[in-house]
Amino acid sequence: MSVMETFVPSDSAMRRALRRADDGVTLNPDEAQTLLHARGDNLKRLMASASRVRDAGLEQSGQSGIITYSRKVFIPVTHLCRDRCHYCTFVSTPGKLKKAGKGIFMSPDEILDVARQGAELGCKEALFTLGDRPEDRWPAAREWLDAHGYDSTLDYVRAMAVRVLEETGLLPHLNPGVMTWEELQRLKPVAPSMGMMLETTATRLWSEKDGPHYGSPDKEPALRLRVLEDAGRSSIPFTTGVLLGIGENYAERVDAIFALRAVHRRYGNIQEVIVQNFRAKDATAMMASPDLETEEYVAAVAVTRLVLGPKMRLQAPPNLTDTDELALLISAGIDDWGGVSPLTPDHVNPERPWPHLDDLARLTAASGFTLRERLTAHPRYVKEEDPWLDPRILPHVRALASPDGLAIEGLNPTGLPWQDPDVEWSTVGQGRVNLHTEIDTIGRTGDRRSDFDGVYGDWAALREDAAGSRRSNHSPDSHEAREIRRVLARAENNPAGLSDAEYLRLLSSEGPELEALAALADAVREQTVGDEVRYVVNRNINFTNVCYTGCRFCAFAQRRTDADAYTLSMKQVGDRVDEAWAIGATEICMQGGIHPDLPGTAYFDLAREVKKRQPDIHLHAFSPMEIVNGAARLGMSFEEFLTEARAAGLDSIPGTAAEILDDDVRWLLTKGKLPAATWIEIVSTAHRLGIRSSSTMMYGHVDNPTHWVGHLRALSRIQDETGGFTEFVLLPFIHTNAPVYLAGIARPGPTMQENRAVHAVARLMLHGRIDHIQTSWVKLGTVGTQLMLQGGANDLGGTLMEETISRMAGADNGSEKTVSELEDVISSIGRIPLQRTTTYGTPSEERLAVARKNADTGFAATGKNLRLLPLSLK
Repeated sequence: MSVMETFVPSDSAMRRALRRADDGVTLNPDEAQTLLHARGDNLKRLMASASRVRDAGLEQSGQSGIITYSRKVFIPVTHLCRDRCHYCTFVSTPGKLKKAGKGIFMSPDEILDVARQGAELGCKEALFTLGDRPEDRWPAAREWLDAHGYDSTLDYVRAMAVRVLEETGLLPHLNPGVMTWEELQRLKPVAPSMGMMLETTATRLWSEKDGPHYGSPDKEPALRLRVLEDAGRSSIPFTTGVLLGIGENYAERVDAIFALRAVHRRYGNIQEVIVQNFRAKDATAMMASPDLETEEYVAAVAVTRLVLGPKMRLQAPPNLTDTDELALLISAGIDDWGGVSPLTPDHVNPERPWPHLDDLARLTAASGFTLRERLTAHPRYVKEEDPWLDPRILPHVRALASPDGLAIEGLNPTGLPWQDPDVEWSTVGQGRVNLHTEIDTIGRTGDRRSDFDGVYGDWAALREDAAGSRRSNHSPDSHEAREIRRVLARAENNPAGLSDAEYLRLLSSEGPELEALAALADAVREQTVGDEVRYVVNRNINFTNVCYTGCRFCAFAQRRTDADAYTLSMKQVGDRVDEAWAIGATEICMQGGIHPDLPGTAYFDLAREVKKRQPDIHLHAFSPMEIVNGAARLGMSFEEFLTEARAAGLDSIPGTAAEILDDDVRWLLTKGKLPAATWIEIVSTAHRLGIRSSSTMMYGHVDNPTHWVGHLRALSRIQDETGGFTEFVLLPFIHTNAPVYLAGIARPGPTMQENRAVHAVARLMLHGRIDHIQTSWVKLGTVGTQLMLQGGANDLGGTLMEETISRMAGADNGSEKTVSELEDVISSIGRIPLQRTTTYGTPSEERLAVARKNADTGFAATGKNLRLLPLSLK
């Protein structure tokens, strides 16, 4: 398929672009496109610039003069695929496989036989390659999976990766095609790295009938870019690349390269970019298409190096270029040959055998470089370990890694158990376990976690992404004020029946209109739930603050080696349960960071410990993000995990980790937290199982009122379907120590006008669906809380006893309130305090009596102001 050219650059444009490349200036897309046309002496000059950039990167990484490769075996798990790429000979059909004497899938014995042979030859990588979701197209694939007890092809891949780790010691590198965010979570624990070629961003090659990807649902560029983004959010070392010569033009080539650069800037997880040249294959729709011309290919490699910069590892497959031309690729800036197997063929390009490793080493040396073996994950990720490598595969990686992060050459892998780390946490806590009290008396040890510059992604890229989410606020003019009053009049008759535009109008209320909105919400509140203001006697237990999810609003999470990091022992958790019960608590609210060393079963163990200590206390525990983590670690569905957790003692779940249920906002707020759709799936699943939850919204950061209305609509839809929400909790963003604020991306929390307006609008929008609207004394303080109670809210949350998350972020309203203090807040505005249970029932007489007896008792010393000086950001 010939390349359609969009322009041919002038000589002067070429000279300018080459000069900028010589000077090491960052290229823009037009300059990159110009340089793709370099030929002859211009190409030599371009290659020299690319080589200098490559050499600088190798020197920075401690790999001067080294070109790497991975010694691997190729495991074609299945040749079936639901896609129909017009150049592919890897994919087959059930009939052809049967005729050739092959199975629908490689059997476990076949996979392990290849892996064992590879281990005997010193291979360290098991490359799992397969077609995308064959069970969606081929009934035979679905039947095979059902017969062998696997829910999906990816479920089988996960199981086989574990067996390869345990029985051979080879490190799986998974290339299963398009994966969802959830699937990436399930596969990360079994592989140090994964991969998927972007190939191209030219949508027309997928959408138009004569395009090479037409009829291939998994080749939509936007979908493949989403996979790269999700892998980045999940901190998975990921290999990707471009496929050149399939009909894209030069502008589209440049667009794909810049798209890869953008993903890597945000997440830093693209470990390697492959620049692959198209090779026509017999018996395909594109068999008559010309191969990519050598100079055109080399120019593309050099431009890719210049665009991606010195730190990116750049690969060109050595078997797809004639041996006498490999030196050109080195001169163009590559520093990796990819996987090369002494055992198995390249099943994707079977007509192009791998070069012998001795020949490859000789050809590499002829260009002045030493060939060194690496692992599936590149040295940076091997040496850093956190957050890139799951603890269950760390022993396997460490066994094969040299101190420089490359492979120990000549070493034959041996199988090792795939299991959670042996961490003793039943009796001995780790780190600053008294942070729940010391946060109010001593404060934080440091103003940031030690990996601040890397764990959240690239701040500059985030600032660019965030620019579009901001919306300037303005005071309503007289015409808008009249319209607000008209909307309020309509809301009196049907509070939940307004349009999105009308609710947005109400959210802009100020002055008399804001007072009228609050009064209406208060009247709806009185009509719905009366004058009682409810509260629960509870204790928060945050069992660990070690977390690598990368939530940019969170000042609570710490690296495991940070001075403020801690993990409670099981005994310490149980002791805090007993303390809470002794002063009248009816609820334990338990959540923690996503600690990489804690096993998925830890959630069940924690629930059992709570119920062992106090069988009658209500356990309100584990956010949807924790449920994702536990289910992924254990290879369970969300339903299976929740069912097991309930059997262990879980009673309800907090609806936290929602933030704003809009992924455009979520991906600014957090690097690695679950997508909105997954949050909705988990909460809905819990409700269907009879496990109720709260619902929450954190607002006032990189969002705007349109997001608040959309979030409330999403909660309304869930409640209409399940009826499982107990209350809605509004959580104003605490900005003081939040990384996303300190980086200049988020604003300093919501204004009081916004707080009042959104509490009131929530009461109206959720009328008839969620009766209880909760306001946060931790975040708003006494005066702010009372204003919200007079404008639609009817719930104060709980006594908490220890509140560390908001305090670490800079909230200065204390870590607990006693029963007496909560009731004073309520009574002083003429309302009636009412103690409740988690699900809005009435506590037992015994619990009420104990709480009353201890109404002035608490555990934390409150009042220390934790505001820190702004961080100096790079």
